[in-house]
Amino acid sequence: QEPLVESGGGSVQAGGSLTLSCAASGRTDRVYDMAWFRQARGKEREFVASLRYVDSRTLYADSVKGRFTISRGIAKNSVTLQMNKLEVQDTGAYTCAATAADLFNGPPLTKETDYHHWGQGTQVTVSS
Repeated sequence: QEPLVESGGGSVQAGGSLTLSCAASGRTDRVYDMAWFRQARGKEREFVASLRYVDSRTLYADSVKGRFTISRGIAKNSVTLQMNKLEVQDTGAYTCAATAADLFNGPPLTKETDYHHWGQGTQVTVSS
């Protein structure tokens, strides 16, 4: 299991912004495709955004397109999620996920079962 360390959650009013960060802190000889998922209370976990290591291609859930941006961090195997124009329905536990990088031309991954390493999650609360 690759340890994933998340940071940046918190509380904000609707319309505000937050930035989440995630870094894989274990083996440095591997590269990972990474993603963010979220889970609201009483609901199933859902895909938010993903990024491929090889070519930095990204994919977003329709609900966050145009508001959230996933990008590579400075360190290898790290990503940030910039969240702008936050809405109350964005509230939830945000969890970082990683899997061995696809070195070919596959699409950014969106399913929970695609990922094999998970962080502990960080809470994002958006109030009206």
